[in-house]
Amino acid sequence: MGEFELIRHYFAAAACAQAAEGVVLGIGDDCALLDVPVGEQLAVSTDTLVAGVHFPADANGRLLGQRALAVSVSDLAAMGATPLAFTLALTLPDVCTDWLADFTAGLDSMARHCGVRLIGGDTTRGPLSMTLTVFGRVPSGQALTRSGARAGDLLCVGGPLGNAAGALPFVLGERAAQEGAAELLAHYWTPSPQLALGQVLRGLATAALDISDGLLADCGHIASASGVALIVEEGRLPLSAALRACVGEQNARQLALGGGDDYVLAFTLPTEKLDALRASGQPVYVIGRVEAGQGVHLQDAEGRTIKPPLSGYQHFGSQCD
Repeated sequence: MGEFELIRHYFAAAACAQAAEGVVLGIGDDCALLDVPVGEQLAVSTDTLVAGVHFPADANGRLLGQRALAVSVSDLAAMGATPLAFTLALTLPDVCTDWLADFTAGLDSMARHCGVRLIGGDTTRGPLSMTLTVFGRVPSGQALTRSGARAGDLLCVGGPLGNAAGALPFVLGERAAQEGAAELLAHYWTPSPQLALGQVLRGLATAALDISDGLLADCGHIASASGVALIVEEGRLPLSAALRACVGEQNARQLALGGGDDYVLAFTLPTEKLDALRASGQPVYVIGRVEAGQGVHLQDAEGRTIKPPLSGYQHFGSQCD
């Protein structure tokens, strides 16, 4: 099967590749054309996922399709954007029709769940990897960024932490299935971008991002961009019963602090906005506060600063001279 036949059969024919509001021209030309309403801005983000780094090389195609798009759309949620479209650049070692059918089905399922359309991309031969670029729209001047946190704000997250990191031993086949494993695996393979929360946070939150590399590491980005210190209170971390059952209380806290792939939102919020956010019905867990200073600081129940065992994931931990 040639490249263009592959695109026509598996991707151009998918439900998520059909016409939609805001997509003037999709797959089939040199460029796609998007229509952004007057008074709105285009939000754009790109993610690359590589076999053996971001997922096992033998990953189920359907699960991988779901996950690949979800983690990319999560960036739109972090900006408070409404999803519009995405492109996919897929590199394959060979053409396996069964795997492609499964991958496309998973991709299409997540696309429909998120309300986003496939508008183009590329396919090529090589080690398995995929690069997705997502496009969204947000009212001008209302996008959430990392740079607005202020001393006195609350530090919040939009859901339990550490579930995906807790799933990793099951994903890699290092542990046999046990009680709670299914819930953790669902969080790993089918993360749900917090799009509704992100849109509600427009005009309420002062800064936001999605947690991909671990709570402490990602909060460091807010602290740096905003020029403030973030205080994380260990005893207030939201932990699921499934994570506690699988790894125990102490390990659950460590994974919540330093494990990656949560894809829930972390955000700073003026204290007076908390009741309005809770009234919206969106999930909110207060886990700390913003103070004058710099960096991220972890405190125990007595308010003492403690050193975390994990700080988060980095692709390049050291640099060549």
